[in-house]
Amino acid sequence: MLEKNREIRVHDGREATQEHQETKEMAPYEERTRQRRVYIPRADIYETHDDVVVIVDIPGADEKSVDISLEKNVLTINAYPADYQPEGYSTVYSEYGMGDYQRRFVISNEIDQEKIEAGVKNGVLHLRLPKAGPAKTRKITVRTN
Repeated sequence: MLEKNREIRVHDGREATQEHQETKEMAPYEERTRQRRVYIPRADIYETHDDVVVIVDIPGADEKSVDISLEKNVLTINAYPADYQPEGYSTVYSEYGMGDYQRRFVISNEIDQEKIEAGVKNGVLHLRLPKAGPAKTRKITVRTN
């Protein structure tokens, strides 16, 4: 979702209004029990001969706050980072909003769903989706009823 901001500038005594868009990507609206914004985290996807590797930025999240599920070929990533504020300080200025992260990927049948691996380090999620081996040719016996 893009949020529009109005910016008013004064030049030579005249007021000029300029609108610009700020990109704050948020996940589509869903019924939620948590009263926090939900952001769509950035992801990079790489493919090797044996794997598909997905790297997702989820700042503030650790392995305990990440939930990954796979249902009907849809891989869903949810991350719930804790709000961080140093003790004894109050926020004066913040360039990013705190919230949860949610991202979904549709994966093909070429991925071996039983062998997917995930790890989080320093707010970066690494997913390894191994490709399934080639289908073996097999003989199918035909029987009479």
